[in-house]
Amino acid sequence: MPNPFENALKQLDRATAIQSFDQDFLDKLKKPNQEIRKIVQLEMNDGSKRDIEIYRVQHNNSRGPYKGGIRFHQDTDIEEVKALAFWMTLKTAVANIPMGGGKGGATINPKELSKAELERLSRAWMQAMVEHVGPQKDVPAPDVNTTPEIMKWMADEFEKITGDSSGAVITGKPIENGGSEGRGVATALGGFYVFEALKDKLNLPEQCRVVIQGFGNAGQYAAKFFKDAGHKVIAVSDSRAAIHNPDGHHVDSLMEHKSSTRAVTDFSGASQIEHDSLLELECDVLIPAFIENQITKENADRINTKVVLELANGPITPEADDILFAKGIQVIPDILANSGGVTVSTFEWEQNVKGEHWSEKEVLDKLKENIQREALNIYNRAQELNTDMRCAAFIVALERLEQAQQN
Repeated sequence: MPNPFENALKQLDRATAIQSFDQDFLDKLKKPNQEIRKIVQLEMNDGSKRDIEIYRVQHNNSRGPYKGGIRFHQDTDIEEVKALAFWMTLKTAVANIPMGGGKGGATINPKELSKAELERLSRAWMQAMVEHVGPQKDVPAPDVNTTPEIMKWMADEFEKITGDSSGAVITGKPIENGGSEGRGVATALGGFYVFEALKDKLNLPEQCRVVIQGFGNAGQYAAKFFKDAGHKVIAVSDSRAAIHNPDGHHVDSLMEHKSSTRAVTDFSGASQIEHDSLLELECDVLIPAFIENQITKENADRINTKVVLELANGPITPEADDILFAKGIQVIPDILANSGGVTVSTFEWEQNVKGEHWSEKEVLDKLKENIQREALNIYNRAQELNTDMRCAAFIVALERLEQAQQN
């Protein structure tokens, strides 16, 4: 499996081969500002103690406080976290929001913990990291296996220790605890808004055939938004199965089926296919919404879509990018396509700092205006530079970061 951080640096090299930047600036960007690793002792329900490694990678804060999720996962390693923090720095710059990039978490399978143990771990994480985070310093958020409730516990622990009751230290909280309206749909809806802004420019048909890899939060909401707009979702997959219906799935029923059975397996009217073949189905829009490194130099030549909309982080390797570009397949990159989540997280932070609460309409209107403006900006830069949208997005982000560091 390719190293995610090495892939991120290769993406940087692809972009800087097209437009040059100051070498000292680039050298600094290739390394996080700070990597924080600690061991916390978790008291288990049976009275035993367990040592858990926790971490926070603070990549760059030249445009604002570090921003990025906290993941609780047994297989997470520092190279993955460094890559995600690096991408977040670029993503916040592409979205043109006043945040930097960070990422963190704990090396543990939270499914093995009781709710009480999970709360103790969440509070222990904040106790250990309290000096490194804060509304104007580093603003974490949920990520893999972390939830609004976990964010609530962490924000509460921060308040207990510091006395700061704004809630602005953490985003992704429950609405009743200072969370933002619209956050649950923001990643998928942001991706759909980008698609809408670019649809005609990318010569897509009025009714698109859509394939979605990954049927978690982002994948399910993406399916719903595309279906509601009149497009056909012809195939989806989750970790257990991939299913295909050339006439289009009944998405609302499929979401109910997934909720009740926890899988897309055995959904009525669908045929089961191999996971690998899902990515190679003929379609108009392919949406990887699963994990990184799904389209590689081994399968890129068999990808049969007009457009790839990346809702996952890093689903296409740099070598595959070159193959897809040569085939005329447009890739709407993750740092643009899935930036709706961090944009609405930033809106939550702003509401907390100001002591305000915005309506869902206000939040989503702001998201649409922001993300569609940046989508058109990046598309136009790609056309000017005769390159793909990922390189254009990197160049736009690098220009903004370099300017911020000079100020």
